[in-house]
Amino acid sequence: MLTQFIYAYISTVGFSLLFNIPKSAILKSAMVGALGWLIYSEAHQFSQSAILSTFLGACVVSVLSEIFARKFKEAVTVFVIPGILPLVPGSGMYNTMLALIQQNFSTAALIGSETIFIAGSIAVAILLVSSFTRLIFLKKI
Repeated sequence: MLTQFIYAYISTVGFSLLFNIPKSAILKSAMVGALGWLIYSEAHQFSQSAILSTFLGACVVSVLSEIFARKFKEAVTVFVIPGILPLVPGSGMYNTMLALIQQNFSTAALIGSETIFIAGSIAVAILLVSSFTRLIFLKKI
């Protein structure tokens, strides 16, 4: 568990550097990504559903990004984009393309549909948390 947290942290630092995140926010965005991955891996052990686990991990990333953006006076995307990348289903996309190239269409459909649902769960989680926080802060003003 600790090794996965460390690897997710390091990979998020790498993506933060790749996307030219401000230097003061690199370690913070890495913490967001690592905590999102930690929640994903814990939820995946209990639910055995990659879609639900990814949704929960993306919710955590989105909530932490909203909090960090307000606390550290940065844009939310500074934390969301590198933080969400450990959850992106890259292997599912690769395996879908591999199955298509090998003309194994039933496997491609199975893996591809799960990959699309995982990507959709990431988008829905970010949308829900972002909309909810906007409603909260509009009511305060």
